[in-house]
Amino acid sequence: MKDKLFKTDDSFIGFILRITLGLVVFPHGAQKLFGWFGGYGFTGTMNYFTETVGLPWIIAFLVIILESIGAIALLVGFATRLVALGFILLALGIVFTAHLEHGFFMNWFGNQSGEGYEYFILWIGIALTLVFSGGGLYSIDRKISLK
Repeated sequence: MKDKLFKTDDSFIGFILRITLGLVVFPHGAQKLFGWFGGYGFTGTMNYFTETVGLPWIIAFLVIILESIGAIALLVGFATRLVALGFILLALGIVFTAHLEHGFFMNWFGNQSGEGYEYFILWIGIALTLVFSGGGLYSIDRKISLK
């Protein structure tokens, strides 16, 4: 089981992909958990997710933790496959609950009522690659798998 979760190679590909995805997702998580970058923080985000969006509290909590702590885990390469799988599920949930109705394209010119899902195709593609490849070079996963 340890090998399936942590085994990875010494490739720069996994390293580059996990750093890219972690750096893109972490600010969103920091908004939700800490209130950084103009976010509402943990309490405000939990209230929004549970009262306005109607998510169960456990899902709202997991979204906040995955986007913040999960992004940090991805940056250091810990449990890369598991975190990447969580990111895939999260991105699919976001697309099907909030973005699908707005079409493919992001709202570049402000003429749509919301954002499209093109960004999440990239997010899912990167995460899916990490599920198969692992964290790569300079990851905690690699150190664990070599022991």
